[in-house]
Amino acid sequence: MDPQSNKKNIADGSSLADGSSLADGSSLADCSSVASWPLRLVLLLKGMAMGIADSVPGVSGGTIAVICGIYEELIHSIKSINPMNLPLLWRAGVPAFWRAINGNFLTILLLGIVSSLLLAANTVLYLLENHFVLVMAFFIGLIMASSWFLQKLVSYWDFLAVACFIAGAVISLSAAFLTPVQGSFSLFYIFICGLIAICAMILPGLSGAFILILLGVYDYVLDALRSFQFDVILVFVSGCIIGLLSFSHVLAWTFHYYRRQTYAFLTGMLVASVAVLWPWKNQIAAPVSLPGVEPVQLSVNVSPAEYELVTGQAAQILPVLLLMLVGFTLIAVLEISVRPGSKNGEQT
Repeated sequence: MDPQSNKKNIADGSSLADGSSLADGSSLADCSSVASWPLRLVLLLKGMAMGIADSVPGVSGGTIAVICGIYEELIHSIKSINPMNLPLLWRAGVPAFWRAINGNFLTILLLGIVSSLLLAANTVLYLLENHFVLVMAFFIGLIMASSWFLQKLVSYWDFLAVACFIAGAVISLSAAFLTPVQGSFSLFYIFICGLIAICAMILPGLSGAFILILLGVYDYVLDALRSFQFDVILVFVSGCIIGLLSFSHVLAWTFHYYRRQTYAFLTGMLVASVAVLWPWKNQIAAPVSLPGVEPVQLSVNVSPAEYELVTGQAAQILPVLLLMLVGFTLIAVLEISVRPGSKNGEQT
């Protein structure tokens, strides 16, 4: 059989070994995203941006992947790591297997994510602690622009697309208003937290770090990473890997069968995530029903005027608006320069 006749869209769930392609016709097996050293450097920087985003409660690495235009390739590359591709190791050798799972793409992206988590963690924590309002304003600008461009991938809006948009928005808003729990520190619970958080990290609009806060283990996991508690790190990472490999199959399936509706759903998640990133917040003690349990601090969105009243700090409305504009402009420039005239995702 002619190898070309075997080519299918990457979203159809077929093995990447057959040369399947993305919606724009590019083949993952060709590793086009890493075809040259400049492209590899760009991909590394995208991975670093994802790592920084994942360390910020309220921001999703999946959101950055959408912004950078690598979201679908990421989902299908992760999905390709499955037992169906293992026979390639002894049938065609390691190089063929590596191409089938888009190994260069995943390795470079992972290096960027891990390096930024290790190198920029303290910087991100400093900015969040000292310039929280301005950092959130910048991310809101990024997300508003990304939402605008993402909705263009929904070729037309019907009742089902609108329903998916609303469903995505409701999920993001629900996460914003949930009350954190007092988490357990058992290794089994840490494993479950990793499994759940990674699913949030890969979805635009849901923050893995924020989910860890809701589950009550954010500080514990962060301290484990800082102090190199290898048992906790190993269990948490194992949960992340299993969750990631499993959930990527679900997303790949939806992209194939319900591509337009999936983009509508993701757009809804992105738009509603502005509520999570709202820069003006007030810290209150969340009510707890268990005796002897310390109240958990919960962030509540407030107006700029109320923020100034309860915190005694300036709302910085003009800098906030300027940074929103900077974030929006940055994405607009990237969209125009990186993917001019792209028709990716216009399938129904």
